[in-house]
Amino acid sequence: MGKVRTGKYNAEQTPEGQSEPGSRGRVLKNLLGIKHKREMNQVEARELRRAVDELIQSFDQRHRFTERDIRRMHATWLGRVYAWAGKYRNVNLAKGDFPFAAAREVPRLMLDFERGPLRQFTPCRFPSHDEVAMALAVVHTEFILVHPFREGNGRIGRLLAVLMALQAGLPPLDFGGIRGRKRLAYFAAVRAGMDRNYKPMEKAFSDVIRRTLKRHVP
Repeated sequence: MGKVRTGKYNAEQTPEGQSEPGSRGRVLKNLLGIKHKREMNQVEARELRRAVDELIQSFDQRHRFTERDIRRMHATWLGRVYAWAGKYRNVNLAKGDFPFAAAREVPRLMLDFERGPLRQFTPCRFPSHDEVAMALAVVHTEFILVHPFREGNGRIGRLLAVLMALQAGLPPLDFGGIRGRKRLAYFAAVRAGMDRNYKPMEKAFSDVIRRTLKRHVP
């Protein structure tokens, strides 16, 4: 089966892997007929801001997140853009030479994710910032390794972290510092999670929490 390269990933050529006609393979087939990557980036960013505002109102400090909630987050964000929003992917994805979970395993792995990290660490009501960083690190790493959706996994992972941090009484997390060398360290932290080593990701989230609190100091 042929493959199409769309942005960051390689994916098998199935309906959710197809590109929008006229986009020269740069934009996934979408409900809006958008052909230009810059325009799609703007639309996805706008829809994400709307979804964040909506979802913050949907989950309180006592909520234990489920895999169904994760699908709802994705559908709330991208439901106006892609026909497959909120549905688990049917294509295999890899970033460079690093493969994410096989598509056929995603439903089972997301149930394991619900019964494991989500049950253990949500609601995220831990008393110290170190404990919150640890909870965020485990949940985020395990989610990213599954990579359950065709598009938007990183942003959904960060959105879930924001919602968990709000449960812990923190302000909305600021991920703006993850760039350059810290971005490379982040990808290395994801890879470390393959061996259940969450320490690198804990450091990344500790830095995010410090940056966030610094910005919110009166």
